[in-house]
Amino acid sequence: MAKETERLERPTAWHETLDRGASLEGTAVLLRELVAHLRENRTQLREEWARRITEAKLLTAMSKDEIFAEATAVYDQYVEALETGTFEALQAYARSLSERIIPRGVETHEVVGIVLLLRDVLARSLFAKYQADFTKLDRILDAYEPAANRIANTVAVGFVQERERVIRQQQEAIRELSTPVLQVRERLLILPIIGVIDPQRARQLTEQLLRGIRTNRAKVVVIDITGVAAMDATVANHLVQTVEASRLLGATVIVTGLSPEIAQTLVTIGVDLGKMNTVGDLQGGIEQAERLLGYKVVPIGAAS
Repeated sequence: MAKETERLERPTAWHETLDRGASLEGTAVLLRELVAHLRENRTQLREEWARRITEAKLLTAMSKDEIFAEATAVYDQYVEALETGTFEALQAYARSLSERIIPRGVETHEVVGIVLLLRDVLARSLFAKYQADFTKLDRILDAYEPAANRIANTVAVGFVQERERVIRQQQEAIRELSTPVLQVRERLLILPIIGVIDPQRARQLTEQLLRGIRTNRAKVVVIDITGVAAMDATVANHLVQTVEASRLLGATVIVTGLSPEIAQTLVTIGVDLGKMNTVGDLQGGIEQAERLLGYKVVPIGAAS
């Protein structure tokens, strides 16, 4: 009788504990029961989730087989996080998943959407299981929702962080491609600049140029800014500093292609134009650079 009385009174004890603030012990018991339900119905629930993902037109860049494979892995990680209360494995899997699907063009809203769909699928299964006992259902949901919210946040944050990392890498690659340091001939470099120059790009430009001067032992550098429509005072000053830094490394800098607007900016900020060697266009700059290096271009007929 004592054991039977204990079984009858235990739900009341859980209810009282949760009413006083959902004690850790009571929550743990409910989560264990929840995890057991999710493991028992694993096949049915993950298939339902994969179907809902397809119906919602999420992860459209992936095939149905790929969606089901990822849904299976995420489901298992989800249940493990509920069971253990730790999120390190889930965080690691979220990063791994993001690395695989971001190159496929998967967007942030799709990842958030599939996690919310899983939460909805699991909640509906709980309603179906405990529909005859709303008191028990309330207790289960009280224990489940905080953990589900944290799981959703973990997956979403992991995806966003990986996406931001990829974007930074792409931006860095674009900047490097947009400021190529080209060796025309021995000891002569050309740096063609096209587009908007912001302070970050200006710093990268300087670093690449100085590295190129040192690597190629350059004596003359032609910086062509024909493709730069405008330049603010900060970037103009940085250009002057780049010229000075190149001079310290033993290279003469010739700036070509200054627009009237940029020339006016240089005058307005008080740049000492005597320290800057400027030529009207790129061809004239290359010709002057070759003269400085001792090269002489003559027609083939005259040379023979």
